[in-house]
Amino acid sequence: MNHATHLRKAVALAYGNVLAEGRPYGAVIVRDGTVLAQAVNRTAETNDPTDHAEMVAIREASRKLNSAKLDGCVVYASGRPCPMCHAAMRLSGIREAYFAYTAEEGEAYGLIGAGIYAELCSPLADQPMQVAHHPVVAEDHPYAAWRDRTNSKG
Repeated sequence: MNHATHLRKAVALAYGNVLAEGRPYGAVIVRDGTVLAQAVNRTAETNDPTDHAEMVAIREASRKLNSAKLDGCVVYASGRPCPMCHAAMRLSGIREAYFAYTAEEGEAYGLIGAGIYAELCSPLADQPMQVAHHPVVAEDHPYAAWRDRTNSKG
C-alpha cells in the first residue's frame, strides 16, 4: 500500500478546497489498492457541522459498497481525524487510518486543535458541554427490541 501517494492526494484535495473557499481538509478511502472515495470538508458549503471530509468519504464508500461496514478499507486524511470522524471510522469497521498533519499543527493555524481530544477524555462533569445520564424505565425498551429482532434472524 502506497501510503505517501494517498496522503499526498488527501493534502491536494485539502489545498484545492481552501482555494474553493472551503476548509483545509481532504480524505481518501482505499480498499485493496482501489480508491473507493475521495472527498473534501463541505461544512462551509452546506453549513452542516458533520460534513467533514472523512464523513463525506465514508458516506460515498458505503453507497458504492452498498454496506455500512467498510472492513478492509483504509482512510487517508490530510489532518488528524476529529473525534466524530474517528468514531465513525470505528463504527464502520475501518481499522486503519493515516493522516498528514497533526491536530497541534492545525491549532497553530487557527483550526480546532488537540484540546478537544483531551476534553472528551475528561469526566462528563468537567466538559464544557453538559452531558448527563438520566435513566428512563420503559416497558418497550428499544435495545431489547433490537436484540430480539437480530437474534430472531439467526
